[in-house]
Amino acid sequence: METATRSKIRCEHGHNSEILLGKGLQESAPGILGPEHRGDPYTKETLQRIVSTLANKNDEIHNFIDMLNHTIKNVQENSSNVISELDEEFDGLYSILDEMKGTMTNTIQQEEARKIQALQNQLSQCSSALESSEELLELAAQSLDIKDPVEFSKASRQIKDRVTMASAFRISLKPKVSDSMTHLMVDFSLERRMLQAVKFLPVPKAPEIDLAACLVADNCVTVSWRMPEEDNRIDHFVLEYRKTNFDGLPRVKDEQCWELIDYIKASEYTLSGLKFDTKYMNFRVQACNKAVAGEYSDPVTLETKAFVFNLDNTSSHLNLKVEDTYVEWDPTGGKGQEKIKGKENKGSGHNPVLKSSKRSGTPSPKRTSFSPRSLMRGSRDRFTGESYTVLGDTAIESGQHYWEVRAQKDCKSYSVGVAYKNLGKFDQLGKTNSSWCIHINNWLQTTFSAKHNNKARTLDIPVPDRIGVYCDFDGGQLTFYNANSKQLLYTFRTKFTQPLLPGFMVWCGGLILSTGLQVPSAVKTLQKSENGLSGSVGSLNNVTQ
Repeated sequence: METATRSKIRCEHGHNSEILLGKGLQESAPGILGPEHRGDPYTKETLQRIVSTLANKNDEIHNFIDMLNHTIKNVQENSSNVISELDEEFDGLYSILDEMKGTMTNTIQQEEARKIQALQNQLSQCSSALESSEELLELAAQSLDIKDPVEFSKASRQIKDRVTMASAFRISLKPKVSDSMTHLMVDFSLERRMLQAVKFLPVPKAPEIDLAACLVADNCVTVSWRMPEEDNRIDHFVLEYRKTNFDGLPRVKDEQCWELIDYIKASEYTLSGLKFDTKYMNFRVQACNKAVAGEYSDPVTLETKAFVFNLDNTSSHLNLKVEDTYVEWDPTGGKGQEKIKGKENKGSGHNPVLKSSKRSGTPSPKRTSFSPRSLMRGSRDRFTGESYTVLGDTAIESGQHYWEVRAQKDCKSYSVGVAYKNLGKFDQLGKTNSSWCIHINNWLQTTFSAKHNNKARTLDIPVPDRIGVYCDFDGGQLTFYNANSKQLLYTFRTKFTQPLLPGFMVWCGGLILSTGLQVPSAVKTLQKSENGLSGSVGSLNNVTQ
């Protein structure tokens, strides 16, 4: 228990008062008094500080008392609820027992009726046979008194014939059924022991997440877990996850809220359709029985790093409307956008004139700027002339990355590719030795081609609804796929000597980007077998300087 001391305080009216200072207040006294009052602690400011401290403490105690009262009320209500549920459970048992008793009693009564009926039938047969036998016996006794030999012989012959046919000599004198009913006896000793063993449901133990069985692939995360010991009372599991940029255990401060998936019957679950816009994800699992949820498992962190970027509005042609991952042709020539140069280079990012049907209108969360992105911002002029281009805001300097692009149905002309950051403001994608792209032209007739260094190669394949872009910076490879079927469209092979930026050109229409995607498994498989395919290597693939 904290010790307390009494201190005398000179009040405003000059009277000495005595208050009880707790240990915490004593320890904080130097801070309360302040250096200018430590020589004479009995001042009005000192008292005001002490009064403020005591008032705060009183508020804390009041709040704690309210919480205790609320907790007591909750305990009472929860106890009443549990008792009601217990009554319901026992009423259910009583109902089952009453039903079983009625059924078994009915079975016994049916067996009793069957046996009695069989015995009564046998009794009736015996009574009839006995009556007939007594009549024959009386007739035989009377025949013994016949004196005429002929008549005696005739009577004797008749009696013999009747005796031969008498039912008394054909009837069984053994009961058809026994009087035993032991075959319908019951033994509830096992059930009695089971009922006596009924206890409150134990709280399930915390599951254990099996890291070796967890899988991150194809924009999905499969989480697998097991119970530390078998528990046949488990009804379901609850999985919680949240995104984070910390590779360690979850942090309380500045973390996103846990997202919950309930009523999982299996011991694994796959989260699909994810956008990996953070480096990691935390996971934890709890087991639940019919009554209570157990403790959460130790949280685990899985790496879900993927290439995430937005469109850089500061680089876009003024004929383009840009917002995060959407770009649209603007025939007004950018009149709806801010044209003041000083404001152009601030990178405000969002254009309010975008159609609500294309974007939700909710700005994306502010993200930490990495060095490749900081190299890009504010370091170049807008594209102009006929270069209706916009670049991504994040550079690729290493590794393997994947993103997808979907064009609007009315899009007349667009290009998808990558470029060095020194791409000139009048340069068009694919027409310089520092950019690579595939180009789709839907004006009058559809043409599909791969472009680099002002050279084009026609692609004699259907234009897909969505295009997947795979960039292996270290391996010097840029590959385009049908994002739906993962069919290979074209591959550029070169040696990238500078950081790459995703690049997009659009004229009459719009493009929608999907970033934060991991390299699909199908693409990884195709990469292993793609070497030597026709069209993958050609005059377009010059080694750039």
